[in-house]
Amino acid sequence: MTAPPGVAADPATPVTIPTPRGEIAGLHRPVAGARWLYVLGHGAGAGMSHRFMVAIADALADRGVATLRWEQPAMTAGRRRPDPPGVVEVLARAACAFARELAPASRLCAGGKSMGGRMTSQAQAQAPLPGIEALIFLGFPLHPAGAPGTERARHLADVGLPLLFVSGTRDALATPALLGPVVAALPRARLVALDDADHGLDVPKRAGFDPVARAADAVVAFLDELPPP
Repeated sequence: MTAPPGVAADPATPVTIPTPRGEIAGLHRPVAGARWLYVLGHGAGAGMSHRFMVAIADALADRGVATLRWEQPAMTAGRRRPDPPGVVEVLARAACAFARELAPASRLCAGGKSMGGRMTSQAQAQAPLPGIEALIFLGFPLHPAGAPGTERARHLADVGLPLLFVSGTRDALATPALLGPVVAALPRARLVALDDADHGLDVPKRAGFDPVARAADAVVAFLDELPPP
């Protein structure tokens, strides 16, 4: 069967994640002997089976990192609007708790693509997420397109964890001139800029590199440098 447009063939195992808002869908990509499991949410415009989400899970698996993707109910139901932030924050917390049960021997990091990463960080800023040692953002939505600002970053000072931002230099939702100082002001944060990449971490063919592989390499390098718990 041919996958729908934007959806890639996916070797991950479907799982059901219990949350205070009811059960949600997830996809677990285990890796034998993985030291880390990355809990990642999707962006506002595409679900956990979008080609980018599948590709980053594949690339991380190739590098020894397991993943747990989770999906907002609105996306699963086919609604155009994402779930409200307060709901998504609850779901992110529940997904992290489920990950701890799913992979008790692995260290945990969390975050995700765009909205998924931002909502995870807001949940962490309110209260520590269970077992999470670091947050990783694959395209942090610092501001709406065409409306540069840094208000969405105010909570990051309260996160209290190492942070990795993988961001494109053409990201219309994270102007480099604004994102750079935000990351520099955080005590344990790193910015990896992908030349010519947009908010989806897509690059033109002339760029000459695979942005998903570059992002996965950045994630692994970041995790490898974190001290033991």
